[in-house]
Amino acid sequence: MDHGTRMTVHISGARSERSGNLIRRDNQRAEREAFDRLKAEVMRAFAAPEESYRPLSAADVIGRFRDDWSG
Repeated sequence: MDHGTRMTVHISGARSERSGNLIRRDNQRAEREAFDRLKAEVMRAFAAPEESYRPLSAADVIGRFRDDWSG
């Protein structure tokens, strides 16, 4: 799963309105893409047949999360 990279840029001094708009639009695009990925995951989960669900412990979920981020 791609978790993307987020970068915050601070420009000191006289920041032009154009560069501010570009940064704002890029942040909005990144947030929209992240939301779309999350929405797709949730829709896939709810579309799965109930028989495909299996119980997981908190340790299972934490381990899966760590595996996704480490690899």
